[in-house]
Amino acid sequence: MSHSRSLVAPSSLGLPIAQVRNVFNADEVERKLANLQASGHERDHEGLRATWQRMLERGPGRFAVKPSGIPDMEPLYELLPNFGEVLDDVKRHVALSQDSRDSLEVTPMLLLGPPGVGKTHFARQLADLLGTGMNLVPMSSMTAGWLLSGSSSQWKGAKPGKVFEALVDGQYANPVIVVDEIDKASADAQYDPLGALYSLLEHDTAQHFIDEFAEVPIDASQVIWVTTANDERGIPEPILNRMNVFEIAPPSLEAARKIAAHLYRGIRTEHDWGQRFDPELSDDVLDQLATLAPREMRRALLTAFGNARLDHRDTVEPQDLPRPGLGKGRIGFLQ
Repeated sequence: MSHSRSLVAPSSLGLPIAQVRNVFNADEVERKLANLQASGHERDHEGLRATWQRMLERGPGRFAVKPSGIPDMEPLYELLPNFGEVLDDVKRHVALSQDSRDSLEVTPMLLLGPPGVGKTHFARQLADLLGTGMNLVPMSSMTAGWLLSGSSSQWKGAKPGKVFEALVDGQYANPVIVVDEIDKASADAQYDPLGALYSLLEHDTAQHFIDEFAEVPIDASQVIWVTTANDERGIPEPILNRMNVFEIAPPSLEAARKIAAHLYRGIRTEHDWGQRFDPELSDDVLDQLATLAPREMRRALLTAFGNARLDHRDTVEPQDLPRPGLGKGRIGFLQ
């Protein structure tokens, strides 16, 4: 299942290189499909038949990408100043895999910190840096353990889980999968929402992960796991022991100003209308934005851009920003 072949020649520029890696055994899927057809029960298992056929149509090969060298991460240190320790860890993993045939392996990580400090945003930036895709699994909305591992095809409305979807329906053998708010998973008497993670977070057992719906081993050993939580007390010790735990503090006031300035420049560059506006924000606007959680800054900036244009101005001013609610969207900063 883990056979791979090189697709792109290594580059000295730090650009992504890729191998094609098989994430399942097509012969095994063909056997299961043939057995189902021979049994005469295809109509009773229409979803399962369609899933196996989709797997064969897509084929088992997925891109396993990695940077060919250590990429320039300075912009990320600037954009995510409170994630320096995590970025250092990622840089070490990239260094180990560079100039080698080995795949990129990143130890599963838990980002621990208050809401709004940018944990999910960090995961998106990490996926962009590594050249792979990102999938979000929100545990707070989860009521059963099958969200990750799929549910038995014998149940009405059953379907494959998020890991299967990321690997079989996606393009990458090593996507970033974010298990968001892992401490909010609510277990009931029948299901353990985190049960699948016991094997998925271990490299050896993840190579033969079986989705309960598809009933076919999937190679999930290359997945880059990022979990987030507000409180580690809600996470079982065996899960914690499988991850590197990083405590993410709110950004300092100066760091929050840098984040706001970076977001302003990014929005301005992304849009044609952005060229009408001043290249940089004033200190007054930066000070006001710095009181917001990073996740709120972008929305506030878009509102401010619109208000400035309605007022026929090319400069964003403090009054263009939305008025803060009663504490909503705000976050304390470090002195």
